[in-house]
Amino acid sequence: MSLPSLAVPPGACDCHMHAYDAAYPLAPTATFVPPHAPMGDYLAVQQALGLSRVVVVQPTAYGFDNRCTLAAVAALGQRARGVAMLPATVSQAELQHLHAAGIRGVRVMMLAGGLASWDDLPTLADQVRPWGWHLNVQFDGSEFEQRLPLLRGLNLPLVIDHQGKFLLPPTPQEPAFQALCTLLEAGGTWVKLSAPYETSRTGAPHYEDVAELARYLARHYPERCLWASNWPHPNQHPAPSSAALLSLLPGWLSRPGDLQRILVDNPAALYGFEA
Repeated sequence: MSLPSLAVPPGACDCHMHAYDAAYPLAPTATFVPPHAPMGDYLAVQQALGLSRVVVVQPTAYGFDNRCTLAAVAALGQRARGVAMLPATVSQAELQHLHAAGIRGVRVMMLAGGLASWDDLPTLADQVRPWGWHLNVQFDGSEFEQRLPLLRGLNLPLVIDHQGKFLLPPTPQEPAFQALCTLLEAGGTWVKLSAPYETSRTGAPHYEDVAELARYLARHYPERCLWASNWPHPNQHPAPSSAALLSLLPGWLSRPGDLQRILVDNPAALYGFEA
């Protein structure tokens, strides 16, 4: 297994990966058959990358059945947090149970396989606000101008995936990307520097079109940025090297202290990891 080319600081966190285990049935809404990628396999990747903490994000393949994600979080105890997929009708009793199990947010996926609608967001925000959770939102970033009023009005921490998940990467000056920046400037929103391969048109190894967006975000909003592997890189054939992806991060940063901020400090504050 390859190793990253950077010195990873203690307490570094992978803020977005998925656990898949054949022991759990796929949801009827699953759009593909995922690989068997249990937490035991991820732990070897985590060790090779020099990471200490992880956020397990519920994959769309399991829909609202969060058992695989909960088992993955439980396997690491206080070194892990989770993000679940939940209906807007979720009860406070269920939220209490999930909070005790390490869940700290709700995934709202507006692309293929997602189960939420934009109309669900205000209700979900009201449900989870008492628990200090966030909404982890993924949609085509070209819609940022259209969605900005709703997102700004939720009065809840937000996490945006994959540089904004622009299915056609814009330049940083384009209005849709600047709408994302407006959200970040208001505070209370974080963006993941992750999975450039999902939307890049220029491709590996540097994903320059998406890297331009990542560099802009890291330069202007380092206190709002997170890093994530997106392991096991679903629907990527062949799967990219997680070490190579992590090794891109220093080239996106403008200040030496931002590596510590993005890998350790920001996720510790957002997900509530203990010092």
